[in-house]
Amino acid sequence: MTILLLGSGGREHALAWKMLQSPLCTKLFVAPGNAGTDAIAINVTINILDFEAVKTLVIQENIEMVVVGPEDPLVLGIYDFFKNNETLHHIPVIGPSKQGAKLEGSKEFAKEFLVKYSIPTAAYDSFTIETVEKGCAFLETLQPPFVLKADGLAAGKGVLIIQDLEEAKTELRNMLVHAKFGTASAKVVIEEFLDGIELSCFVLTDGKNYKILPTAKDYKRIGDGDTGLNTGGMGAVSPVPFADKILLEKIETRIVKPTIAGLQKDGIEYKGFVFIGLINVKGEPIVIEYNVRMGDPETEVVIPRLKSDLVALFQAVANEKLDTITLEIDERSATTIMIVSGGYPEDYEKGKVIFGIENVEDSIVFHAGTKMENGQIVSNGGRVLAVTSFGDNFQEAIKKSYQNIDKLHFDKMYFRKDIGFDLLS
Repeated sequence: MTILLLGSGGREHALAWKMLQSPLCTKLFVAPGNAGTDAIAINVTINILDFEAVKTLVIQENIEMVVVGPEDPLVLGIYDFFKNNETLHHIPVIGPSKQGAKLEGSKEFAKEFLVKYSIPTAAYDSFTIETVEKGCAFLETLQPPFVLKADGLAAGKGVLIIQDLEEAKTELRNMLVHAKFGTASAKVVIEEFLDGIELSCFVLTDGKNYKILPTAKDYKRIGDGDTGLNTGGMGAVSPVPFADKILLEKIETRIVKPTIAGLQKDGIEYKGFVFIGLINVKGEPIVIEYNVRMGDPETEVVIPRLKSDLVALFQAVANEKLDTITLEIDERSATTIMIVSGGYPEDYEKGKVIFGIENVEDSIVFHAGTKMENGQIVSNGGRVLAVTSFGDNFQEAIKKSYQNIDKLHFDKMYFRKDIGFDLLS
């Protein structure tokens, strides 16, 4: 089968790496891809938000399945574009419909869905430029810290957690009046702060049946000790050590089942991944957010732990036969540590030559922001490489990743030195 994978990050390199292990995948195109996917698949330089360009490629190369990595094409309706096109409607797209993608595309839509189906989530209200002062008044009714979320897509950076009431009011006005996150913050959801420890649950669904993939925990802040600015993610651990059978049972019963049932009741077509961002508050799982694709860098620890054939799983999703497949998971722990460009998540330089990848042993290097230039691998983004390792426990896996990071180098490279620090107690 000839498959097209859309995206260019570490998530896409990990998905490509796994899909190519399947005998069902005879040819893999990645658009636009990176230096990592270029080494194992065929990169195609197209704008993945230009659906006509995607269509041309699919017809030209006789592509039989499309797997969507990032959220933007899903929110813009690539699933519907294929479904409603006479030439393309027979080609399965792994990802939800435009309506399903609103679970990530609109924080307000997601919160309304959660409340409608009695899925545990924080108390909230949403505000626009017209109701900004009502929003400030609502902040006064809450205890700090205050959680402000841009309603739309903001590349994982549209959430602010603020201790001071006056600062929270200022930031609310910055988001709504001064468009701090562009159109993404034309509407802002203000949410009750929940005190606990976060984890992510990943579900693959064909719209009726579902499989729960391994749990993971990622680390968003740029600095050690979870300090500094939010990033797209600085590392991840899977499985989550504190996610015991009791917690996992609660997650499935109270969150996963009503989510899939709710999508069916609302007539929302959904064939793909549901990423459920959770917080464990005194043993009770509560939903922080939905994403409609795999997370990054969580993909780099979750996907390597799958023993099952990923393409066979995708075929079962397309045919609504996910219940016929048994999901096999590697029992070992996996960790990934992200190496980023100096200055990230603010200003950073690209084009730095990367040395030492060939010296890495017993770890997998997934490329995130890289490209080939004059026969050399160079940095091409804020998050550059993810070093993934296995171990009998997460401490062993982390140690292996750090040992291999020592073999890598590019100018101004940076990484957190404490991934998994909060899981040791």
